[in-house]
Amino acid sequence: MSVAAALPGLREQYRQARAAAIDRFRAEQDPDALALALARATDRALRGLWGAARPGAGATLLAVGGYGRGDQFPRSDVDLLVLVAAAPDPAQASRLEAFVGACWDLGLPIGHSVRTVDECLVEAQRDVTVQTALLETRWLAGGRERATRLAARLRERLDVRAFFDAKLFEMRQRHARFDDTPYSLEPNTKESPGGLRDLHVILWIARAAGFGRRWPELRRRGLIAAPEAAQLRRNDRLIRRLRAWLHVISDRREDRLVFDLQASVAAAIGIAHEDRRRASEELMQRYYQAAKAVTQLNTILLQNLRGELFPAPDARPEPIDREFANLQGLLDAVDPGCFERDPSSILRAFLTLEAHPGLTGMTTRTLRALWHARTRIDGAFRRAPENRALFLRILQAPLGVTHALRRMNQWSILGRYLPAFQRIVGRMQHDLFHVYTVDQHILMVVRNLRRFALQRHAHEYPFCSELMSAFPRPWALFAAALFHDIAKGRGGDHSELGRDEARRFCRQHGVGADDTALIAFLVEHHLTMSTVAQKQDLSDPAVVGRFAALVGDAERLDALYLLTVADIRGTSPKVWNAWKAKLLLDLYRLARRRLEGEAPSAEVRLDARRAEAVRLLNLYAVAPERYRHFWSQLDAPYFLRNDPQDIAWHTRVLHPFADTAGPVVRARIAAIGEGFQVVVYQPDQPDLFARICGYFDSKNLSVLDARIHTTEHGYALDTFVLVDPSGAAPYRDILTLVEADLAHRLAAGGELPPPVRGRSSRRSRYFPIEPAVDLAPDESGAQFQLSVVANDRTGLLYAIARVLGRYGVALKTARIATLGERAEDVFLVDGAALRDARVQLRFEADLLEALRG
Repeated sequence: MSVAAALPGLREQYRQARAAAIDRFRAEQDPDALALALARATDRALRGLWGAARPGAGATLLAVGGYGRGDQFPRSDVDLLVLVAAAPDPAQASRLEAFVGACWDLGLPIGHSVRTVDECLVEAQRDVTVQTALLETRWLAGGRERATRLAARLRERLDVRAFFDAKLFEMRQRHARFDDTPYSLEPNTKESPGGLRDLHVILWIARAAGFGRRWPELRRRGLIAAPEAAQLRRNDRLIRRLRAWLHVISDRREDRLVFDLQASVAAAIGIAHEDRRRASEELMQRYYQAAKAVTQLNTILLQNLRGELFPAPDARPEPIDREFANLQGLLDAVDPGCFERDPSSILRAFLTLEAHPGLTGMTTRTLRALWHARTRIDGAFRRAPENRALFLRILQAPLGVTHALRRMNQWSILGRYLPAFQRIVGRMQHDLFHVYTVDQHILMVVRNLRRFALQRHAHEYPFCSELMSAFPRPWALFAAALFHDIAKGRGGDHSELGRDEARRFCRQHGVGADDTALIAFLVEHHLTMSTVAQKQDLSDPAVVGRFAALVGDAERLDALYLLTVADIRGTSPKVWNAWKAKLLLDLYRLARRRLEGEAPSAEVRLDARRAEAVRLLNLYAVAPERYRHFWSQLDAPYFLRNDPQDIAWHTRVLHPFADTAGPVVRARIAAIGEGFQVVVYQPDQPDLFARICGYFDSKNLSVLDARIHTTEHGYALDTFVLVDPSGAAPYRDILTLVEADLAHRLAAGGELPPPVRGRSSRRSRYFPIEPAVDLAPDESGAQFQLSVVANDRTGLLYAIARVLGRYGVALKTARIATLGERAEDVFLVDGAALRDARVQLRFEADLLEALRG
């Protein structure tokens, strides 16, 4: 029978077998049975095609790579090697081409090569990836003798040491491509650290060394203990099951847990949540915990293989104490059994690492013994006074706190000691601005605080380093950081729940009343300072007064400022910016002066700002008589809401145009060192704010802050702080363009263009924020505070501005807070429409529609 004649029947058999295997997987969720069934179906189809193609006695068909080891997923490639005695003649080449074409016609995504044994050996010497694939060859059809000869010659030439080093180097490169973390937002179940490939590396090295091909063989040889084998098996099956579902649900070769598939995969494995966000978070927590366990065992087993293959020369350990020694820069337990006999030595090991900065880690046997003994950390262990004292000493150590806590988390010690911490290990936060799991974020905040205390990092945040150097008990900040998000994912207010956890910890560990109060305060209010700084009017003395009264004293203010900066910096590299830094520092300084007893009247503050602005203008040789008329049009709120530096700049560039009929636009590099400022001055009009925002959106410029003011003679004096998220051009290159272009756009007038639906990120599309609008009278009752929350996107502010303009709502100030991909904006507004209940309802409904886009 020819290939063409055999193909329809083989295709149908393969389709039915494949469908049956997937249906059985849907019912039983056994990834091993699925892989085996798919490999067998593929084997039958390939043997049928090979027999029909009749490639000749000089050719052998081999499965290689993942297919060679029988590890076939629904959309995996099918890697084949056609082993020939010599280069094929035209007739044989034609038959092989027919075979390959038929494979594709059958629906098999094959990757193939045609080589002699000698060519295979040359390629294996040149490329470790080829060498690895050839280690996993499996005979399918044709002469077996040639396949046996290839395997024998490959083993003769195999340099185990070179192979070991090459696979480790390859693994490090692969990890680097995935940011060296198993906690990516969209991890690759196969290639990411902690993925299936990390397990393959161990088996490849074991196979090359002749130790075995499967985990049971490694266990019998003593390279892996029974509990390790059981945990490997459990986590391997989970990750394989997830990968199989990704292929089945997406119907493509998709090994990444991408946002758009996470909820579907969660439902497939039995995680039932109506809220796709919660379902995704639970799925990802299971995956991250499995990947973390794989990473732990990968480290231990690779060290075991290295020790078995290449025993290190005897070295004399340097005793540290009766339990531990320094063995070539690594902490070595004198007797690894100490962790089982006296579990307190687990904590003493980390304390010893802190006390000896020259130690870079632990020896293999120590690490393995400690990891096995982690289950000895139970309720009795946690209640023991000795262990509580040891843990407190770890937090209070002068050096190594960050490394100690990270190692304790890496090896599942921290979560065993603090059960509340264990609940957030691997928990992802789909809030569109955290890019780390909760446990990684917490340790990042500890790390940021610790960097404030180190002289070599003082150049990064000099003021924070100055405060930290004078803070009497830095460990209290580390404790607050450890608990500030520890109650995430429980429902309720995580700040209050975390405060209760912190109080319980302090009570159990004998922390003094003053330190307990400080830690509890910091945990409860770790979001307060950023909320006040970014969403409230700091020019209002009442705002500063309430914040200062809440804080109470200078030490708490210092601590809260340090924790807030460390926390924001620990959410995502994109969230922290110079504008947020300025707002926090402004609030800190205002509150500090209030706590020190300074409470100047509005008149005193007004006179001080005017005097400082005059001093700055004098530096530019701008005489008072030149701007007296301009200043006569500016009221007290203008001077109170603007810095003297901004007042002086406005005066310098605008006083010649005090009574201009057309728009005046001026721009400069922002004094904060990031972004640029734009001031617009012209006779006021109802839709001016919308027109300005429309221009900024058309240029893909993001507004960080907007201050809207109307002078005594009816002119708009609006100031904006902007950044270009793309960083396409240096700001100095676009200042003149913005000045001319925006002035021309404002002078031209005309209809407002419709808002453009800006592109959102994939993450925000699949885990969108429900838009929210909150409109309430401000503290004085004279105006309204409008708060909006939505997915950030290009055009969002313009869409809001259009609604404000349509209802005749006057904007006084705008605080634009963008947290990653989440917009939380606060506007101070006024207008007759807001005082009519029915109109207000329509206004809020239209605003919600605009936020949804």
